[in-house]
Amino acid sequence: MAEPSTFDTKQRLKSILGGSAGNLVEWYDWYAYAAFTLYFAPHFFPKGDQTTQLLNTAAVFAVGFLMRPIGGWLMGVYADKYGRKAGLTLSVSLMCAGSLLIAVTPGYESIGWAAPALLVFARLIQGLSIGGEYGASATYLSEMAGRKNRGFFSSFQYVTLISGQLIALTVLLILQASMSEAALESWGWRIPFFIGGALAVIVFWLRRGLAETQSFHNAKAEGRKSGALALLREHPGEFCLVMALTAGGTLAFYAYSIYLQKFLVNTSGFDRETASEINAAALFVFMCIQPLAGAVSDRIGRKPLMVSFGVLGVICTYPIFTTLATVQSPFTAFALMLGALVIVTGYTSINAVVKAELFPAHIRTLGVALPYALANAIFGGTAEYVALWFKGRGFEQGFYCYVTAMIGISLVVYLRMRDTRNHSKILED
Repeated sequence: MAEPSTFDTKQRLKSILGGSAGNLVEWYDWYAYAAFTLYFAPHFFPKGDQTTQLLNTAAVFAVGFLMRPIGGWLMGVYADKYGRKAGLTLSVSLMCAGSLLIAVTPGYESIGWAAPALLVFARLIQGLSIGGEYGASATYLSEMAGRKNRGFFSSFQYVTLISGQLIALTVLLILQASMSEAALESWGWRIPFFIGGALAVIVFWLRRGLAETQSFHNAKAEGRKSGALALLREHPGEFCLVMALTAGGTLAFYAYSIYLQKFLVNTSGFDRETASEINAAALFVFMCIQPLAGAVSDRIGRKPLMVSFGVLGVICTYPIFTTLATVQSPFTAFALMLGALVIVTGYTSINAVVKAELFPAHIRTLGVALPYALANAIFGGTAEYVALWFKGRGFEQGFYCYVTAMIGISLVVYLRMRDTRNHSKILED
């Protein structure tokens, strides 16, 4: 059955909802691992001190992160060949499998080294999934949104990313309030992974009913093929551009959000509960302003938002961190963290659509996914390690300088590149 060449508002909204809901579940599952590490670490590794167990689970988390470029490559080619809908369905299926495997795997005392081996395997699957999800969902949302509202609708990718993180945190708080510490450590930590698996099954059926984008149908009719060699041969400039514009943005996002929660405890001196509350409140507001910034980009262009992030990031990053290091008021800490997140919104709200608009349809998913995943693994995934490395050597300000410098490099790229809203390679309305 032929797909329609245009979609009415109801069809577009249904498609955006389906793509976004799956993205939320993917990121919930991804962050649930980090949120519940303290509880399941002793089950998968030999008895020892807690630090060793946490280091082991952190290493497994890193392995999943390093799988993201491979997932971006394999899943990008798959979605370019078989359709965005097929890529979205496969990615959520892999995430479901990984979550359920963690939920049902016996502990080390029952099956020995098979327990951590299965945990590693589950995270490899989830790493492939999350690496492919970004490119597939960014491409699908951007192509399905329509020319006039492309920035607005594609911004929901980060809305759902933050939603997944907040929901994982909420599940943790609910279980901590309703279960004893002993029950959580014994079996309660498996609950969030069962929840993630069940939600992924629901999204699987939701995504199977999505409409395919017209961009994919037009590209398939042309008969051109996607692949890593073709991407590097035909679009080397765009490949490097995506890596360069991502580097500062993804580093800033991880520095201002994921690492900042630990910073508030280790450097500012807040207790863990207060730091978590500050982090959750700031992230909630940050989530809500993504569509507003995306809508602004539909009116004035993508470039002004990215340049504003670059300029403000270079000017404000060092002062924000140095002030946070000595702050005592939770409200002031919240305001400073929110200020940093408002700045990075100039990148996060539109990064998906900017990348999608750089590539022709036949290779778009791969073009979005692979260079992003590489830059994310190199700069985003190492942000916390680099920050702690500087702190361990007594020069914590070195991290502030590092973040500022990387934002500065991306700013140069933003200033030199064309505005993708006005030169988009997404040709369909």
